[in-house]
Amino acid sequence: MNTTNRRSAFKKLSASLAAIFGVSAAAKAITPSEPISKKARSVVTDQDVPLFSGSTTLGNMVFIAGKGAHFEGDITAHTDHVLKELEKELIKAGSSMDKVLKVNVYLHDLEDYKGMNAVYRGRFGDSPPVRTTVAVYGGVPGDSLVEIDCIASL
Repeated sequence: MNTTNRRSAFKKLSASLAAIFGVSAAAKAITPSEPISKKARSVVTDQDVPLFSGSTTLGNMVFIAGKGAHFEGDITAHTDHVLKELEKELIKAGSSMDKVLKVNVYLHDLEDYKGMNAVYRGRFGDSPPVRTTVAVYGGVPGDSLVEIDCIASL
């Protein structure tokens, strides 16, 4: 089979799979009819230009920027503070902890995994979101022991 025939066969297979699994409909469902909406406060650099937004919405989804705890304390105090900050940002965007679908947790030290889990458990309702947890080489920015971001529905 030459390259042209393989490409043609691949295109036909891709189109068939898209039709079977409704990919084109799914792609249309997440395509915003309005521009991406950025809400909440922005972190400002010394040049007074926003570095990032606290949250961004797209369709019925809200993406919350990573929150850290920038004070002296242990992993339980930092985790509790970060989860409360996430909840505030979610409420401000029109969502809630119960509507969180995906969480990323960045730990300064993997040894804090159990302590973080002790505070994290139960904070997202009866059906917890999927989660990725990693230890960050060099530590979490701002000397926080943990940083957490999330994606939720509105």
